[in-house]
Amino acid sequence: MGLCQNHRMAIVPEIDIGQPDPTQLKEIDAACRDHGFFFLSGHGLDALIEQTFEQAERFFSESPELKESIRRTEDGPLGWYDRELTKRFRDCKEVFDFMEPEGELGQRLNRWPGDLPGFREAQLEFFRAFSDLASRTVSIVHEALNTPREIIQDHGGSAASSTVRLNHYPTHDPVPDSASAGLAELGPTALGHHTDPGVLTLLLQDDTGGLQAHSRDDGWIDIPPRRGQIVVNIGDTFQVWSNDRYRAGVHRVTPITHIFRRAVCLWHRMR
Repeated sequence: MGLCQNHRMAIVPEIDIGQPDPTQLKEIDAACRDHGFFFLSGHGLDALIEQTFEQAERFFSESPELKESIRRTEDGPLGWYDRELTKRFRDCKEVFDFMEPEGELGQRLNRWPGDLPGFREAQLEFFRAFSDLASRTVSIVHEALNTPREIIQDHGGSAASSTVRLNHYPTHDPVPDSASAGLAELGPTALGHHTDPGVLTLLLQDDTGGLQAHSRDDGWIDIPPRRGQIVVNIGDTFQVWSNDRYRAGVHRVTPITHIFRRAVCLWHRMR
């Protein structure tokens, strides 16, 4: 199975979170009806984003023994994992998941790597800042949709049910040959096409690229990395809230050719 690269570039607009104007809101409205993606600038979080990438690279470069100590299990749904499936194919990636570090669920379910000083504290700082940013972004999407104010109050999502995921997409199978027997085969993409649960996703990309979204009008389109900008995509919950006027973004990650690809995403879910 190959990837179709013969596609036109649909409009993926940018909005300044500090100064959204009517033109930007119209562009977001059009994008959310077509493919569900836009870029966010003016957030003032560049230093925190760089710190988060450094911590992600630090974690994924650690020894297999450290990561195995917090492997995700049926009884422990958070932590590190390297054999997720999308559409019955195995993704070529590693992930680390956690919830609100200071929340009741997070304190019970989060699993943090030992011998990695400062890692947990950095993730807490990231969670706080991006939970606030996610709430502000949800409000802007409601504004683009012209959602009545009395409805917005009950449809904002919740940090307590949000999840952060650190992603690493290697150039090779993350599962060693000695442990791959009986596993599903790797898929034709690094991450198979899917939509995200919850209200919306805030996604950070490094400079490698590879993220694609499916446009109703243009097929698969690239969502290229833009320095200093955050990718936003609509999730399943907001599609329901909008009565299907807005589309949960169908997206995938193309096969890896560079040495190290990192991504960090915050899923902002409803209560």
